[in-house]
Amino acid sequence: EVQLVESGGGLVQPGGSLRLSCAASEFTFTMYSMSWVRQAPGKGLEWVSAIDKTGGSRSYSDSVKGRFTMSRDNAKNTLYLQMNSLKPEDTGVYYCAKGGGGSGPKGQGTQVTVSS
Repeated sequence: EVQLVESGGGLVQPGGSLRLSCAASEFTFTMYSMSWVRQAPGKGLEWVSAIDKTGGSRSYSDSVKGRFTMSRDNAKNTLYLQMNSLKPEDTGVYYCAKGGGGSGPKGQGTQVTVSS
């Protein structure tokens, strides 16, 4: 069974930064693209970013492009999301997902709150 464990969320002021991590296990991490999705309070899931198997190709939603950077360490089976210049509208639960489209198995999520 796929295991994905997100961490690194928290409360941050507007303009601040956070780095999320996602530890993957129970599947061959290096064989899959991966993605981050988020869910704002009272809203549906929103795809945020994706990365290919090697980390050589990344894509981002327009809402985070230029502020967020996704990366992966295949030696550690770990995914990252560096989030800079955070805005209140970035508030939500962030999930990593198996596959690049965001619809695959996800972890339990990590809460990100951007507020002054």
